[in-house]
Amino acid sequence: MSPLISVSTVVQPHEDPKLVVNAVQGMFPDWNPDRTPTNSSFPNERGAEMVAGSSESLDTLLKAIRKQRILDTALDAMTLELDGGSTGFSLSRQAALTGKVSFVIEDRAMGGEMRIGLTGEDLAGWLEKQTWHTGRDSLPRSVGDGLAMDGDGEPVEWFDRKGRRTIGED
Repeated sequence: MSPLISVSTVVQPHEDPKLVVNAVQGMFPDWNPDRTPTNSSFPNERGAEMVAGSSESLDTLLKAIRKQRILDTALDAMTLELDGGSTGFSLSRQAALTGKVSFVIEDRAMGGEMRIGLTGEDLAGWLEKQTWHTGRDSLPRSVGDGLAMDGDGEPVEWFDRKGRRTIGED
């Protein structure tokens, strides 16, 4: 069963609210924010405003992840904050405008970011299935397997400097 999906982002005073909504809808086409701030000419009095909404599907996001061939990275990034039946992660809005997926791990993203929350039963298993690829037949992966990226987004080395495997060998 697909998880519940919440998506939020902050519209800064200098940003065009319609472009921000378009960026989020690049990955979540059915996303309708609870409100859209009005665009005003410079100088404006508007402050930063949080907009939020839900989506019914991760299909566009998952399709982009498959096309970019970043399924293992996606599994790692989407489960860094996994706690039981919920997780959260951030994506670059600027990348989403071009149909690309860029996970924001530590630093703020140029062009803003969107925050995605997922809630559901057996969320870890569901995410593993959604990010599965044939390479996992020879090197199985699962949430919390020690093969994931570090919490700061740095990769875990699978090979030493001479190209020998460092994992999966007993």
